[in-house]
Amino acid sequence: MESESETGAAADTPPLETLSFHGDEEIIEVVELDPGPPDPADDLAQEMEDVDCWVLEPQEGVVGSMEGPDDSEVTFALHSASVFCVSLDPKTNTLAVTGGEDDKAFVWRLSDGELLFECAGHKDSVTCAGFSHDSTLVATGDMSGLLKVWQVDTKEEVWSFEAGDLEWMEWHPRAPVLLAGTADGNTWMWKVPNGDCKTFQGPNCPSTCGRVLPDGKRAVVGYEDGTIRIWDLKQGNPIHVLKGTEGHQGPLTCVATNQDGSLILTGSVDCQAKLVSATTGKVVGVFRPETVASQPSLGEGEESESNSVESLGFCSVMPLAAVGYLDGTLAIYDLSTQTLRHQCQHQSGIVQLLWEAGTAVVYTCSLDGIVRLWDARTGRLLTDYRGHTAEILDFALSKDASLVVTTSGDHKAKVFCVQRPDR
Repeated sequence: MESESETGAAADTPPLETLSFHGDEEIIEVVELDPGPPDPADDLAQEMEDVDCWVLEPQEGVVGSMEGPDDSEVTFALHSASVFCVSLDPKTNTLAVTGGEDDKAFVWRLSDGELLFECAGHKDSVTCAGFSHDSTLVATGDMSGLLKVWQVDTKEEVWSFEAGDLEWMEWHPRAPVLLAGTADGNTWMWKVPNGDCKTFQGPNCPSTCGRVLPDGKRAVVGYEDGTIRIWDLKQGNPIHVLKGTEGHQGPLTCVATNQDGSLILTGSVDCQAKLVSATTGKVVGVFRPETVASQPSLGEGEESESNSVESLGFCSVMPLAAVGYLDGTLAIYDLSTQTLRHQCQHQSGIVQLLWEAGTAVVYTCSLDGIVRLWDARTGRLLTDYRGHTAEILDFALSKDASLVVTTSGDHKAKVFCVQRPDR
């Protein structure tokens, strides 16, 4: 929820600070962003209308819907099993890295699907992959906890490390620093390629999801026991710990932050999404599934067993947040009033959602193998893209929203050229 004035204020940053690892070596400079004034949202409450429930027309079965036309421009087909993850290089948005159940990861070109190099050496499913902030490095991680980093221009491996069973992995937003969460509860942070390391010990249960905050100084990590920790990356201590009623009643599945890092959104298998102040560590809002669905109850305990929050995120131009559920519900919430604005029902579970930068358009991919674009202002479906013959497992969106890259259980990754309709 960052305004244009806040974006432009990046040039007036305060003095630089540093993160340090073992020893006293200072390794990176991090700009502390001025959060600026909050986004005005006075007009939004007035334009609020009754909650829409936009339900897709039933199709002729999931299998039939996946055997339709292929809208993709490029298909990458070198994987021999399900493709679990994809990431685009942030600097040029011309390269993709994908990892799969075949224990392989590949870096390839989006324009024609040409393989640049294989990230060789994994012996378990590659579930995490991503480029560093400047696109010079690419990291891949497998389920066993083996992480590898390659120099993109030379295609040479420059670092590797064996941690515990891997749950998540993310690059620091402005430094060659890699973070990962493992099943033993640790969150790891390495400087690449020299390997300087710091660990953040959580509870005695898996660190299931994590995200570095935009200031680069803090990270929010969610755990299997429902707790949430906001870590100081320099000092190595938790600034805030949310547990019990403040935390979740089940394992966390996903976490997101808004553009200025003032708000955190967490999701869990308990079907709740919690809005947390990154400054105070207090829960300032809770979005529950009973406020989403107006359908009759499925029976005692049945909803919690069959539903969960799978993905969530903040709109960059309006005070809106989106939550995607396993039952196929996309819920658009108004943050200023903390009310449901729209709900959009898919026929299959939502796997992931992404907001388009600079607009109120949210993308979803789901188990029916289709990518959909929704207008969060109206709750209406703008368009969809088909081509996979199995569920979509991950997707990425280029910065200019011209390309969507998907991975699927059909062993393929696909590139879709997104036509920008009148919004």
